[in-house]
Amino acid sequence: MIEAFLAAFDALPQGSFTGTAHGRRYVVTRSGFSNDKAQKLVAEELGGKDYISLNLYRLASGARLKPCEMPAQKVVDFVLALRPDPEVRR
Repeated sequence: MIEAFLAAFDALPQGSFTGTAHGRRYVVTRSGFSNDKAQKLVAEELGGKDYISLNLYRLASGARLKPCEMPAQKVVDFVLALRPDPEVRR
């Protein structure tokens, strides 16, 4: 399961974007630190109360997922379901 999560996480755009997961719309920010060895994702439901926050650490011993005050399964399910909106080009 961690491989599917990591593939879905890595496919998400860096920076802020909007998207849909589980039929709800979110504004999402994905950022990286320490040459992307530490990554953070925060998502807030637009017009709702849902909130997702996680840190992901890429260690020599393997990836470590650290959700922020919520079950790991919630953040895994969210990332697997998240579909970013198509980028608007001007």
